[in-house]
Amino acid sequence: MLTRKDLENKEKKVLAHYAAKAGETRGRVHKEPEHVYRGVYQRDKDRIIYSTAFRRLEYKTQVFVNHEGDYYRTRLTHTLEVVQVAGTIARALRLNEELVEAIALAHDLGHTPFGHAGESVLAEIMQTRGGFEHNTHGLRVVDILEKKYPDFPGLNLTYEVREGIIKHRTNFDRPDNDHALRFKGMPTLEAQVVDVADEIAYDNHDLDDGITSGLIDEVNLSDVGLWKETKKEIKKKYPAIENELCKFQVIKMLINKQVTDVIGNTESLLKKYKVRTSDDVKKCGRKLVVFSPGMTAARKPMREFLMRRLYKHYRVVRMSEKAERFLKELFRAYLDKPEQLPTATFSRIKTDDKYRVICDYIAGMTDRYALEEYKKFFDPFERV
Repeated sequence: MLTRKDLENKEKKVLAHYAAKAGETRGRVHKEPEHVYRGVYQRDKDRIIYSTAFRRLEYKTQVFVNHEGDYYRTRLTHTLEVVQVAGTIARALRLNEELVEAIALAHDLGHTPFGHAGESVLAEIMQTRGGFEHNTHGLRVVDILEKKYPDFPGLNLTYEVREGIIKHRTNFDRPDNDHALRFKGMPTLEAQVVDVADEIAYDNHDLDDGITSGLIDEVNLSDVGLWKETKKEIKKKYPAIENELCKFQVIKMLINKQVTDVIGNTESLLKKYKVRTSDDVKKCGRKLVVFSPGMTAARKPMREFLMRRLYKHYRVVRMSEKAERFLKELFRAYLDKPEQLPTATFSRIKTDDKYRVICDYIAGMTDRYALEEYKKFFDPFERV
């Protein structure tokens, strides 16, 4: 039988010196007894999985709006893919996999319906009222908005997981520095692993969805060096491979190349900067879990291709514009007559800013629920 203390002692023997160990956590905001058998990060992971915000990721958009088809990634499937990629990197570097999984599971909890289009709307509306940024909102979700425990608001996660949420940074994620400054120094290596895993999953799986949807013509990818050379390797190994299977194998190999590069480059940087403890990571002043210069250069044309051919495709732009109109009109309807909000949400207006209450409510919606609300408000034949 293994107790939590046994697991913490095992971590000290197995994990690298620079890993964030459960027994050395900076703790929780609200004091509470820890579990006899579960480590603190395992407990955080369990709390996130059972949260309302996590369940809603199933019907929140990645790139394609939910009703466009059941093949495409949602925030939930993307999150699970990030967990898988991040776990591989963490294991190889002897980092704390449970902390990595907890941060990965939580990293998109603050996202709005309709992806970045939804965030743009709320950021614009809230510009003079405290702003809106999905990392900050994600921390707000786990600290305040989730209602699961009678003794405290939110999920009462550990400092390290909360830091990983607020400091999550990728090409698509720019943390609000004012809020992030509450967490001093560089984030843990485990948080940095989630950042790079998010980029790997996002780019490669958007390629997959883009090709499957027909928005990306695979012929045009022949100009992208990383794709071209990887496909050549697959074709050489399997000359008669059919197109769909070939696409899957190319995506799989692309992910493997990038993961392998990150592991090797991180190991080199840890030696270069003489990182021996988790405190050294905090004081380093730069990210250590990053692609090598060669892979960074190789990924650039692929990312530019995605921006040009997928994210700015006229159908994706139409979906985004439509979503922005929906959410702006919904926000205005609630603002003009807050009594239209659900009772529990409306009751918060007595103590909280009206704009923030409405912002929280809309940010928590799934794509499907937002569309249903829009129909109830503006379709005269829809039951309310």
